[in-house]
Amino acid sequence: MKTIVYHMTEDKIDLTAIKHAADLIKKGEVVAFPTETVYGLGADALNPQAVKKIFEVKGRPADNPIIVHISDIEQLHELTAEIPPIARKLAEKFWPGPLTLLFKKKTNISPIVTGGLETIAIRMPRNKIALSLIDYSGTPIAAPSANLSGRPSPTTAHHVISDFNGKIPLILDGGPTPIGVESTVVNILTEPPIILRPGGVTAEQLRTILPTVTIYHPPKKMSRDEPVLSPGMKYRHYAPKGRLILVTNLNENNYRKIDRLLTSNPLDDSKKRLLCLHPEHVHDVPAQLIKIVGKTLAEIQKNLFKELRQLDEDHIELCFVEEVVEEQEGLAIMNRLKKASSETLFL
Repeated sequence: MKTIVYHMTEDKIDLTAIKHAADLIKKGEVVAFPTETVYGLGADALNPQAVKKIFEVKGRPADNPIIVHISDIEQLHELTAEIPPIARKLAEKFWPGPLTLLFKKKTNISPIVTGGLETIAIRMPRNKIALSLIDYSGTPIAAPSANLSGRPSPTTAHHVISDFNGKIPLILDGGPTPIGVESTVVNILTEPPIILRPGGVTAEQLRTILPTVTIYHPPKKMSRDEPVLSPGMKYRHYAPKGRLILVTNLNENNYRKIDRLLTSNPLDDSKKRLLCLHPEHVHDVPAQLIKIVGKTLAEIQKNLFKELRQLDEDHIELCFVEEVVEEQEGLAIMNRLKKASSETLFL
């Protein structure tokens, strides 16, 4: 299969490309497209056979539900028979945007989309290319992140090409995604509401509308039979191929410990790295071993998946990565790092 890549921006959308992608969606094919969070791998949400192709091409576990993307709030009526008042309030505040809400699914929605659950995850992306694709396709689009299952999520079309060139017919390249991690997923059907996956909308922002919202804390080991209410809850995600060690309690006084662990390792320096999340503190680690991910939580969040993918491109075999405080964007950052890392080092 030849994969066609169309390049465009939100300010200058190529409607020929959008219509080509929409035609493929209507025919039951899978295409990749940008959102404000990460790139998505999309298919007609109302076509079970099309959605099945997403699982096949990604290598995604069948019990991992897929988020459905809409371009107009009225499309909710195609997917759910009940729209709670709080959902409309949240949509008014955060849609289009990186917030996914759980609804009771309509009976016509295939269990393939929902991972066999009676709930369906829905959001409206804040990206004009994605919204145009949904509009021209004339259907809600089911779309997980456009990466091979377990790999770091894609924040550029280059990442999508790396995983799916020759495996899908078309990729819409809209440039780097501005947020860099997936949407926040909230179960509004419980009391209190629960953040199942932290993401592009922070807990602090949500609490302006949902003051009682809580955060789901997964058990250290989930049962194989435990249902997955949201993407990103059960399976190891975002992992590079080499050893990624999450370092906790790292501060400016004990960087020497990381320096000793890196420099004493027999690997060549080109195979080792520290992903630095606190550049104002690090001074004891050789500069050639350091990669600064960002200077603010928002920058770190935007660059995180890019740097995790870069580890593989640079053939890094041993990498230490710092923790950040779990507030604001830091909650989503740490959620991803805990899933990506193979082990944790407590200093």
